[in-house]
Amino acid sequence: MNQLIAIVLTLLSVIILVYMLSKKMDIKIVLFALGLVLLYCAVLMGNKITVLAPVSNQFLKPIQVIIDQFTSTLSQAGFVILLLAGYSAYMSHIGANDVTVSALTSSMKGIKSVYLLVPIVFLMSNILSLVVPSASNLAIILLATLYPVLRATGMSRLTSAALIATSATIIPTPLGSDNVALASALHLSTTQYVFGYHALISIPTLLLIAVIQYFWQKHEDKKDGQEISYEEELKKYGLKEESTQKLKVKGGKFVRFVYGLLPLAPIIILIVDFIYNLVRGVTTTMSVQEVTLISWIIAIIVELINTKDAKQVLQDSNVFIKGMGNAMSIVVLLVAAQTYVQGLNAVGIMTMLQNSMTDIKSAGILLPIIMVIFTAVIVILSGSGIALIFALIPLIVPLAKSAGIAPQQLSVPIQLAANLLRAVSPVAAVVLIVSESTHLDTAQIIKRTSVPMLGGVVIMLILSFCLL
Repeated sequence: MNQLIAIVLTLLSVIILVYMLSKKMDIKIVLFALGLVLLYCAVLMGNKITVLAPVSNQFLKPIQVIIDQFTSTLSQAGFVILLLAGYSAYMSHIGANDVTVSALTSSMKGIKSVYLLVPIVFLMSNILSLVVPSASNLAIILLATLYPVLRATGMSRLTSAALIATSATIIPTPLGSDNVALASALHLSTTQYVFGYHALISIPTLLLIAVIQYFWQKHEDKKDGQEISYEEELKKYGLKEESTQKLKVKGGKFVRFVYGLLPLAPIIILIVDFIYNLVRGVTTTMSVQEVTLISWIIAIIVELINTKDAKQVLQDSNVFIKGMGNAMSIVVLLVAAQTYVQGLNAVGIMTMLQNSMTDIKSAGILLPIIMVIFTAVIVILSGSGIALIFALIPLIVPLAKSAGIAPQQLSVPIQLAANLLRAVSPVAAVVLIVSESTHLDTAQIIKRTSVPMLGGVVIMLILSFCLL
């Protein structure tokens, strides 16, 4: 009887979750609410709920579960996410992000071949997501700086829009909040997870997607025929050309070069440290926390030398703290997702799933495919990949274990599929922003993004089966 109740409760919670995602509701509160309801149902079913601190009453255990999740998350993955957000905010405030974006986008102006630009722009835009990890924020920047450059070279509106809509996908970075959380769940350092597993699949996938972009955009441009020129577009929609950007950083080429490296400093230090330890045969690497704080100290020193205004630099350093506060919503999302999964565990559905996976032959092959299909449906309906990744993180290790596969064989396909398929959703913020700015229908943009992104999912799955 309890098994039937567990199945019914799980199905109802999943239906509610999918509905709320599709309606763009605040997913944090939904996950907390669903988790609490499931935990209280488990109490009424007489199931055991494990908590870290003793409680005087069974009905207080669900509340204690949330407290436990906050305690463990804030001391582990949550702290890393807060530090990274603070560093990113500081980079934006001192103008270092602008220098990096400007340098990379201006380097494209010398390339005359429109379709040679397609794979180059795709890969370079994805590299820029290391500096601006938010897909929608990066799209806004690229629409102001890169779009006019692309259109001036003769690239079509739809191809330009598609490249910007797919600018932030699956670049391997130890600074990504999803990578930090997944590494923590798999009991790996972020560097080990990203360079040891994620990059192994994501880098060749990105390169092959760039090739698909070239042929698909060229094919679609040929099929669509002649469209309005950039001059006609400017005249028709009253757009202002914004390809020139006034940089906040003052100084010569060397100063701008140094500032341009600052947003990438944590990644550069991590890569150098990873290679150095690999050569020495040492498995211990610097933590993301250490690298981020070191990079922040370097940035403050650079600012002091360049501005020679200690009072202003010290005042500006508070932006780091404020940036940490702004990322608290990501940490709460992670805690909410873990609360929901604790609820699923409490009603007994996880035990049932693990048992069923153990009984199914070839579960190790089927599970990643099933989870990628599930991910595709949710992401396309909701337009959000990160929310789903965080919701699934606590499930990855137990599901992988029950299917007899390594956790990374499940985490990498889910993570990459979620980030790739965001650009195929008609309700994704990045697609809507690009559509509004370029005066193109979302359906037109999705047609241009769908083949490269779906092709990337297939390539990623094949590589995952072969290499992980």
